[in-house]
Amino acid sequence: MSGRHTIRGDRPPTPDPGVKPAVSGPDGSSSIAVDESDAGQVGGHPPGSSRAWGIASWIATAVLGRVVSAIVPLALIPVTLAYLGPDLYGLWMAVIALTGMAAFADLGLGNGLLTRLAPCCASGDDHLGRRYVSSAYAMVSAIALAGCAVLWLGAGLVPWRAVFNAPDSISPADARALTLTCLTAFLLNMPLSLVNRVQFAYRMGARSNLWQAAGSASSLPLALGAVHAELPAAVVVAAAVTGPVLVNLVNTCWTFGRRLPGLAPTWGALDPATGRGLLRISGLFGVVTVLMTVADNADSLIIAHTRGLSEVTAYAVPARLFTQLGVIVMLVNQPFWPAHGEALAAGRVTWVRRTARRMTLVSTAIVLLPAAALVLWGEWLFTTWLPVPLLGDRWLLPGLAAWWLIVAATSPVFMVQNAAGVVRPQLVGYAAYLGLSLVGKWYGATHFGISAVPYVGAACYLLTVVPAALHGYRRALTAHASAPTVER
Repeated sequence: MSGRHTIRGDRPPTPDPGVKPAVSGPDGSSSIAVDESDAGQVGGHPPGSSRAWGIASWIATAVLGRVVSAIVPLALIPVTLAYLGPDLYGLWMAVIALTGMAAFADLGLGNGLLTRLAPCCASGDDHLGRRYVSSAYAMVSAIALAGCAVLWLGAGLVPWRAVFNAPDSISPADARALTLTCLTAFLLNMPLSLVNRVQFAYRMGARSNLWQAAGSASSLPLALGAVHAELPAAVVVAAAVTGPVLVNLVNTCWTFGRRLPGLAPTWGALDPATGRGLLRISGLFGVVTVLMTVADNADSLIIAHTRGLSEVTAYAVPARLFTQLGVIVMLVNQPFWPAHGEALAAGRVTWVRRTARRMTLVSTAIVLLPAAALVLWGEWLFTTWLPVPLLGDRWLLPGLAAWWLIVAATSPVFMVQNAAGVVRPQLVGYAAYLGLSLVGKWYGATHFGISAVPYVGAACYLLTVVPAALHGYRRALTAHASAPTVER
């Protein structure tokens, strides 16, 4: 399932364990003009109030964008499911799962760029910042273009129907066209989405959230227009997936053309040493991303091969609705990553420990209510909302709810580790979870049906990731316990 700690692509990066996290407070200065509404600055307030205001501002400005990003995919489900049919829609969801598993294709350079740009913003070093930005764009663009070339040149050699276990109702041409459409959009969006990392590093998180929401919103009229025009299935899917790509292109031009011209990537700013340094720190992010994305996105592929594409649809539609609980988890917990970093650097371990405990209760309670509502009334919702009946069973929804409650309860602990740069326990935990969950989910789906998948995932997560997370949390607090306390 996607969206652990945060929705796929928005998860706060885990700092390099060998590099102290550079955390700039909400009142930090920059030589590049940034709106105070984005930076969360409050003139004349003490640092503690400024930190609280920055956290509240992050959440408040993100809510609108995330609501739009959540509603648009849900609004598209009944229209696209009715138009494409269960088999083609299931194929689409399986391809999306494949692109999610390929999120590591940028080698972690997006998260590495964000980490390296944060101190550049704090110090006002635009020259170094431009070198990092130029290096990241050059390397990710090269990966994307090479991937597109390999994909299109070898598309005719891959039996796409066999890859996704597609039924005879889907022609080989339709399977190839739909797959190429989704994978090409994913590859092109890799370098274009780097602008979001730059915006977060330079305290433009609110603007970045709104741009991403606009990308999601653009998919709705494009897809509806394609359905209304009765265009082929591949064109309908293309309309749905190209909206974010086009909006990211516009956002890139606007950001580097008007807001942050000093960081605009150029050939002259390319520096081999800077690129190598960026690759070193990004390698760790890449490993973490591989483990998480493969484990999170294998569900649809496992179900496709064990139960068939029709049951991928029966699983993917409820799972997508429950994934919106991950949006809530992200909105509540993500702002505490930089806040914990600032507090740990000042030796305020007691505040971090108290806040993490409180946020564990808050995060779980906030997810509990909508999860319970979906369990109680989800079957009625799907019956009245969707034009095509689903082949689910009554145990699937409680399993999905249990999964997200566990994620919500552990997310505050991960925010502390991310801030402290303690990543090795996470690597161990996710590696163990990946191996155990893949085998367990395959067995469960084969012998007990799709409802077994979230229960197996939750059990494996409790056995592997949670103990590793608690160990990393204690390690993070212990490492900073001896630091001198600075009153803020």
